[in-house]
Amino acid sequence: MDPITHLMTGAVLARSGFNRKAAYATLAMTLAAEAPDLDTLWSIRGPIAAFQHHRGWTHAFLGLPLEAAVVVGAVYLFHRWRLRRNKPTKHSAPLRWGLLYGFALIALLSHLLLDWTNNYGLRPFFPFNPHWYAGSLVFIFEPVIFGLLLIALIAPALFGLINSEVGARKAAFRGRDWAIAALIAIVALWGWRAVEQRQAIQLALNSQDFGSDPGSVPILHVYAEPYPANPFRWQVIVDTPDFYQLAAVDTFANTVATNPHSDIFYKPAETAATLAAKQSWLGHVYLDWSKLPLVTQSDTDPITGAITVTFRDLRFMYDTSFMQGREDPPLSGTVTLDSAHRVTRIKMDGHVQH
Repeated sequence: MDPITHLMTGAVLARSGFNRKAAYATLAMTLAAEAPDLDTLWSIRGPIAAFQHHRGWTHAFLGLPLEAAVVVGAVYLFHRWRLRRNKPTKHSAPLRWGLLYGFALIALLSHLLLDWTNNYGLRPFFPFNPHWYAGSLVFIFEPVIFGLLLIALIAPALFGLINSEVGARKAAFRGRDWAIAALIAIVALWGWRAVEQRQAIQLALNSQDFGSDPGSVPILHVYAEPYPANPFRWQVIVDTPDFYQLAAVDTFANTVATNPHSDIFYKPAETAATLAAKQSWLGHVYLDWSKLPLVTQSDTDPITGAITVTFRDLRFMYDTSFMQGREDPPLSGTVTLDSAHRVTRIKMDGHVQH
């Protein structure tokens, strides 16, 4: 999920009751809810390094205890700084550092859960099990979840202003009911989307629009990828031995729309160029992550003999309000090879790896 959603999730979790148990709970849980994304610092070493390490050990169960310790340690240093600066140290809740550590772990787990629900996925058992897991229930940025969290954070302040106008006493802890309601609504949304996802897959399986002869085409897997906001709209990918076929499924109208001319992607045969590209740094990282890779090569340059091999993931090859998946698929990479099939350039999402 996006960083703002993670941060707001930590704050809403704290307001659901944890902030009543230990001082600095809101600060610690907000920081911890976003802490795993510190792996984006690998982007300093280039786009492939960032891609390789994103959602690695910082998103694994093994790394959470250390991350919780770092977060609580940072909060402790902040507390000591306030004491040295003679800042007010009165707290509405008692100082309980051990309890705060447990709350940070809960916030860190919320990060893993949110990332699992989208279609990028994560590796929670890394490094012992490098397998990627993705629920594909919601889009990487989900406006409905964002809105629920934002309301839970803003509404108590707005109602607090109204109460202050009428002279009501200001509560020490505000927004608990709003926070709990928002969290329940998010869980309900996931459940609703899981039902719609299964229905989308079933509609695709029952459709007679796949392949030139549907009865003779064995289906290996069927995947349903989410659109933002609309729980009834899904991009379904049917995986067969020879090709992938995409379809737009509407579970509300019970319709499956696919075009055999533009929605079928045949699995290309291996060539010396694609095999060499798959042995590159990008190739190893991409094929480790991608669930539905499409690896294609360009025509050979008649002057230099260079060939460009493109890596795309079919899970993201559809258009939304946030991306143009057909024209410019996100999370795509290219490997350029010379006439001897040696790697001369690697790019990820349009950025060259130096």
